[in-house]
Amino acid sequence: MSTEIISADRPAAVDGLPAERRGWAAAAIFTALAMASLDTAIANIALPAIAADLHVGPADVIWVVNVYQIALVATLLPLAALGEIVGHRRIYLGGLLLFTLASLFCACAWSLPSLLVARVLQGLGASGIMSVNTALVRFVYPGRLQGRGFGHNAMVVATAFTLGPTIASGILAVGPWSWLFAINIPFGLVAMLIGLALLAAGCLGLFILGIGSAAHHTRPELVLTELAAAVVLGWVLIRRQADHPAPMLPIDLFRRPLFALSTATAICSFAVQGLAFVSLPFYFEDILGRSQVETGFFMTPWPLVVAVMAPIAGRLSDRYPAGILGSVGMALLGVGMALLAMLPANPHLLDIVWRMAICGCGFGFFQAPNMKALMSSAPPGRSGSASGIVATARLTGQTTGAALAALCFGLAGREGATIALVLGAAFAAVGCVMSSLRLVVKPQ
Repeated sequence: MSTEIISADRPAAVDGLPAERRGWAAAAIFTALAMASLDTAIANIALPAIAADLHVGPADVIWVVNVYQIALVATLLPLAALGEIVGHRRIYLGGLLLFTLASLFCACAWSLPSLLVARVLQGLGASGIMSVNTALVRFVYPGRLQGRGFGHNAMVVATAFTLGPTIASGILAVGPWSWLFAINIPFGLVAMLIGLALLAAGCLGLFILGIGSAAHHTRPELVLTELAAAVVLGWVLIRRQADHPAPMLPIDLFRRPLFALSTATAICSFAVQGLAFVSLPFYFEDILGRSQVETGFFMTPWPLVVAVMAPIAGRLSDRYPAGILGSVGMALLGVGMALLAMLPANPHLLDIVWRMAICGCGFGFFQAPNMKALMSSAPPGRSGSASGIVATARLTGQTTGAALAALCFGLAGREGATIALVLGAAFAAVGCVMSSLRLVVKPQ
């Protein structure tokens, strides 16, 4: 199958692909997206097993997630900008190839440092996929179907997250954790068959590194230095990119209130997800004493409900404002996180399931409308930059959430999971307020 069908290197006036080509293009895009999303879900479930096998603590093994997300966040914007220069197709295919090879390296890792190096490479590959993913969706689907396309996009992510815990539990029941990363290889081969910047990195990387250092009780002056350096590099980046024709950080788009609010709301929602998906496996296994298989099933209701709600919310976004849909979704997510934080000491299976389902309902109800609002608030000619911001917001939120979860564990030990859930509820409340503000701003 020619890779030309997924190329966004075409005039902005073209309103989507013909129906007979749209299916193949969507298959190529969504297969790669599912692969990257599946990896995140599997890695979260595997953290306790990796920690036990490599003889490291929870605060250390969380770096298996953090380095992957740091590599993603640090390179999403440069790759999105590069995609507008050299073409989205090249970025997409290069990222897909690197991700597949790095998955093989992860499966062969023999220690925590070797695994972390492989995860950095894997994050770089995933960045190539995610940085242009939403732009490709926008070019594949015509304007009248873009809400549906973004709904399918959210559904693919949720379905991958749904299958991730189940697949991880099944593999861990019969084999070592290294097998979990090998599952990405066939996905990568299938996607390739169908489909055949230092300032930004420093700013975002140092921010997450500073939170991680605090989690490891590093000297306060070093933590403050890392965070201050992140602020300085971010300021320099903004100044240098202000008048650039293809900026890594699309400052002009953030001057649009709807775009800025949608981005901020997305960061809040994914911070909630990062806090929950990192802390809950440790809560279920270390505090409740449940097995790895049980933990996988406990995590499943959230993404399963998201997979159901995402296409529904996508269709509703074609009729109702994102400010309303997003506020309802974030409110439900916050309620679900608060309820998880108040779980009884010995909860019944249903006590966990219905709380996770509420979180999934709110998270799924928010994603597609917010993605459509963000992308539609950007000019068609800036789809690549907007797509990079979509992925950057997602990974910035997830990485911040994971780093904050590590901080909670470092400060409170076993009780860190409960604190992380409360913090997630607070992020959801802030996101709900930001989403509602979109009802009073005028689109540009």
